[in-house]
Amino acid sequence: MTRDEIAQRLERSGVLPTTQRLDVGEVILSSPQHASADQIIARIRASGSKVSKATVYNTLKLFCERGLLRTVHVDPTRQYYDPTIEPHHHFYNVDSGELTDMQIDAITLQVNTALPQGTEHAGVDVVIRVRDLRD
Repeated sequence: MTRDEIAQRLERSGVLPTTQRLDVGEVILSSPQHASADQIIARIRASGSKVSKATVYNTLKLFCERGLLRTVHVDPTRQYYDPTIEPHHHFYNVDSGELTDMQIDAITLQVNTALPQGTEHAGVDVVIRVRDLRD
């Protein structure tokens, strides 16, 4: 995805395409991937752009609010950003930190109880943790 295409996508989502937002968008929206905020910051800085950590975090939050990204929480201290916003699940390798997409229909879940009163089903995100085989 080119910078102009990212700018158009941001505008369609009601996001003003500032230079910093385009820098973040180029890193995380340009291809299917999973990246932490720190990885995104490192990639932006490696490309020569100057961007603050706060700006990246604020931009990622805005992108999530506008439906451009979703977050995947792999443990209480770590989350990844995912530009594939269609429902799907993940494998998370606890040894390598790699997150891999899994098709939504790969898992069937049956809930055998009523939802709490006054609520509705909002979705299910499954992260299956795996680890490398040890010799």
